[in-house]
This record gives sequence, C-alpha cells and structure tokens, in this order.
Amino acid sequence: MKKWMYLIFPGGMLAAFLVFFLSHTKEMDAREHERAIKVQQQQKEAAAKKTADEARAAADAKKRQQEREAEETAKAEQKRLKQVAADKEVSDATTKALNAAATSQKEVSSLDADLDTLRKAKDKALQEAFDLARQVERAKVERRNAELEIQRTTEMIAERALASSLARMPTPPPPPPVAK
Repeated sequence: MKKWMYLIFPGGMLAAFLVFFLSHTKEMDAREHERAIKVQQQQKEAAAKKTADEARAAADAKKRQQEREAEETAKAEQKRLKQVAADKEVSDATTKALNAAATSQKEVSSLDADLDTLRKAKDKALQEAFDLARQVERAKVERRNAELEIQRTTEMIAERALASSLARMPTPPPPPPVAK
C-alpha cells in the first residue's frame, strides 16, 4: 500500500488541480476574450484618434505652411522693396555725384584758365620788374661812371691848372730895406 500512496495522493491532487484549472480556464478564456475585445476596441479608438490627430496635424501643418509661405512672401516683398529703395538711393546719390563732378570739372577748367592767365601776368610782371631793375642798375652804373668821369676830368683840370704858370703864385717881392 505504501507504493500506491505515491500514485493516489498525486493523482488526487492532480484531479483537484484539473478541476480548479479547468474552471479557471473558462473564466480566463472569458476574461481573455473580454480583454481582447477591449484591446480591439481601444485599438479602434486609438486608430480613430490617430487618424483624427493626423488629419488635424495635417490641417495644422498645411495652415502653418501657408502662414510660412505668406510670411516668406511678405519678407521677400519687403526685401525687394528695400532693395528697390536702396537702388533708388544709390542711383540718386550717383546722379548727384556725377552732377557735382561735372560742376567741379567746369570750375576746375575755369580755375585752370584763370591760373594760366595769372601765371602769364605774373611772368610778364616779373619780366617787367626785372627789366626795370636792370634799367635802374644800368642807370646807377651810368651815374657812377659819370661821377667818376667828372672826378677824373676835375683832377685833370686841377693838374693842368697846377702845372700852368698862371695858376702859380707869383714870387713874393723882396722885403723892403730896413733903415738903419
């Protein structure tokens, strides 16, 4: 009997286990079925939510894209207007500078002509001053020569006069005899 005990107790326990296992298996299948239905329903809800979110995201993305495009268009237009304004400003500045350059060139030409005239007048005045200074020096030299000639002539006349007998003093008369 001892040998049978090794079979009976485990067999009974196996039977009890099978009873509980099978009863729970049915409940577990029912729960698993409910859970599968819930999961399937959640998946459907998630898919529906996902499609709604995707549609909303696509609409938002399209809206943002349109806003971005409008903003980029506005920026491009603003940039173009700034460029046009800058080009006009540069063009105006260039025209103004060219006009100023033309005016300055005319003034330079006029001043060059005046400068040339003034240089010629200066050269003429310097030549006249040189000629006058030369005449003054020549007059001084001639005056000095004339003075020297006068002195020479005077000395010559004085020498001749000294050499002539008329210019000599007569010898003094002898002294009168003295009465004694």
